[in-house]
Amino acid sequence: MSGDPRTQAGPDATGLPPEAARWVERLALEPLEHEGGLYRRMHLDEHSSAIYYLLADPDFSALHALASVEVYHWYAGDPLRLLLLHPDGRAEERLLGPDADAGQLPQLVVPPGVMQGSSSLGSWSLVGTTMSPPFAWNGFELGDRTVLCERYPDAAERIAELTRPADQV
Repeated sequence: MSGDPRTQAGPDATGLPPEAARWVERLALEPLEHEGGLYRRMHLDEHSSAIYYLLADPDFSALHALASVEVYHWYAGDPLRLLLLHPDGRAEERLLGPDADAGQLPQLVVPPGVMQGSSSLGSWSLVGTTMSPPFAWNGFELGDRTVLCERYPDAAERIAELTRPADQV
C-alpha cells in the first residue's frame, strides 16, 4: 500500500492528537468504510439518522453524493473544509466551524445529489451529521476522480485531494 494518505480508508486512534484520541475513545468511533474518517451512528429510525464523525489529518471524507439531505453540525477541534459539487455544474467550498468572522458556519445543509467531500483545516475536526430520510447505503454514490475532474475542471486540484484511486476504494 502506498504512503499516500489518499489511498487509505481512515486512521485508527493510534497517532491521533491526544484530544482527538479522547473523543474517539469516548464516543467509540470506528472507521467509516469507503468514505474515510471515524464515525458512530447515534440515532436511526424510519424518519432520520444521526452520526458523530471525526476527521484527522491527513485523512479526508471522499467525495460522495447522498439521496437525502444531510445537515452538518460542528462540535470540536479545527474547522472542516467542505467541497460541494452541485448537479448544475457549480463548485463551492464552505467552512464548518465556530468562527463566524472567518466565514465559518456552525451548521451547514447539503442538499441531496450534491457531491460532497471534506478535510480538516487543522489536525482534526469533530462534527455530526443528521439525515432525513435516514442514511442508506443504496443512496450513497462514491465520486469518480476522472469523471468529476472533467465535469468540474476549476475544482480539479481539490477533487484530486478528496478522491482515492479507483483500485483503493
